[in-house]
Amino acid sequence: MNTVKNSLKDISRYPSAIAGVIIIFLLVLLSIYAVISIPYDKAITMWRGGEEFWKANPKFAPPAWSNLFTSKKLPESFHVDTADGTMSKVVTSTGDDTSNVTISYSFNFEADDYPQDLIIYFTTTFEQKQPFASVSLFTPTGQEIRVADTGVAQQQTLRFSQESRMVNRYSNVPVMTGMFSDPKDPPHAPLKGTYKLVITGTTFEKDSTFDAEFVFLGQVYGLAGTDMSRRDLMIPLLWGAPVALGFGLLASLGTLILTMIIAAIGAWYGGWVDSLIQRITEINLVLPFLPILIMVGTFFSRSIWIIMGTAVLLNIFTGQIKSYRAIFMQVRESMYIEAARAYGASDLRIIFRYLVPRMIPLLLPGLVSAVPSFVFLEATLAVLGLGDPVLPTWGKVIDDAYTNGALYKGYYYWILEPAVLLMITGLGFSMLGFALDRIFNPKLREM
Repeated sequence: MNTVKNSLKDISRYPSAIAGVIIIFLLVLLSIYAVISIPYDKAITMWRGGEEFWKANPKFAPPAWSNLFTSKKLPESFHVDTADGTMSKVVTSTGDDTSNVTISYSFNFEADDYPQDLIIYFTTTFEQKQPFASVSLFTPTGQEIRVADTGVAQQQTLRFSQESRMVNRYSNVPVMTGMFSDPKDPPHAPLKGTYKLVITGTTFEKDSTFDAEFVFLGQVYGLAGTDMSRRDLMIPLLWGAPVALGFGLLASLGTLILTMIIAAIGAWYGGWVDSLIQRITEINLVLPFLPILIMVGTFFSRSIWIIMGTAVLLNIFTGQIKSYRAIFMQVRESMYIEAARAYGASDLRIIFRYLVPRMIPLLLPGLVSAVPSFVFLEATLAVLGLGDPVLPTWGKVIDDAYTNGALYKGYYYWILEPAVLLMITGLGFSMLGFALDRIFNPKLREM
C-alpha cells in the first residue's frame, strides 16, 4: 500500500501525467457508456443493417453542431410518426365501414439551404380494399402544393423528389428547391416560415388501419453526422473506444509479459535455451512486421483476435528481450537469488517469484507507452482494408471515408472525428507513459 501511495504521490507531481490519467479515464467512461447504451449485438446489427435502421437519416450529412461555425445554416433532419404520437392523427368514421383519416404536422423551416428530400412511409392494414391517400404541403404563404394522390399498399414509400407530379411541376429546378422557394422570387431563395404537411386518407374496411411516418432529410444530422449508407457515425465513434482500448491494452500487456518471461527463462537457464531465444530474436528483428500482418489479413483471417495474436507473437522477440536479458543476468547474481537456491527453491519459483517481479517497475511505463502503437496498428490495418469486417471501429470509419472520397467532396468531419479520437488516445497514454518512465527510472528522475 505504501508503494502505491508513493507512486500516486509521484504521479501527482507531473501535470502531464494528470492530464494523461484524465484522458484515459474519460476514454474508459466512453467505453463503458458505449457497451451499456449500445450492446455489442445491437451495435453490429445496426452497423451492418440496411435501410430499416437508417431510413430517417440523410446521406453524407455533417453533424448538426457544425451549424454553429457557419454563416449559412443548413436544415436539420427529423422524423415524426403517428405510431408514437409525434404526428397528429384524427380518424372519423363515415359509415359503411369507411373512415377518413387526417394526419398533419407543422414544422418551422429557418435554414439557408434546401433539404435533401421529404419522405413518407405508409403502413396500412386491409384485406381487399386498398386505402387511398392525398398528400399536400402548405407553405408559409398559404400555397398548397399537391404532392400525390395514390392508393396505399401495406408498406409503401412516397419520396417527394421522385413523384412524377413534382418532377413535372418543377422541371427546371430540383424538386426541393421548387417546393421550398418563394414562387415570386426568381433567384430561388429558401422560403422561411412554418410549413404544414397534411395527409388525408380513406379506409374502406372496418378493421383497416392507416399510419404514416414523415421523414425530413436535411443536410446535417446528430452529433457525429452520417456516411454514404445513412449510418449514424456515433456508433463507430462510441464503439471504437472499447475496441481501441481493448486491443491496445491486451496486445501490449501480452507482449510485455511474454517478452519478460522469455527473457528471464533465457537468462536463468543459459546454454542452448538462451542461444535459441537470442537466434529467434535476431531473425524476428529483420522480419517485416506490417507486411506479415497484411499477409495474414489477406490470406487467412481479418478477425481482430487473429490480428492481435499475430501482432503479439511478432512483438515478443524484439530488442526488448536483449534489454531484459541484460538486467536479468545482473539480478541472477544477487545475494537473495543465491539464498533462494541454497534453501532449494525450484527454477520456476526463482524465475517467477524473484527475477520477474524485479522488472515490474520497468513494465508499467513500457505497458502504458506501448498501448498507442497497437491502437494505431489496428487503425492502420483498417485503413488498408484489413480491419475486422464486423466491428465498427475508428479505423473502419477512416477507411470508408477515404474510399468514398470524403476529402475531395468536403466531408472533412468524416475523417477528422475518428482521427482526433485516435490522436487523443495516443496523447493520453503517451503523457502518462513518459511520466511513469521518469518516476520508475532513477536516471531520468535525476534529469
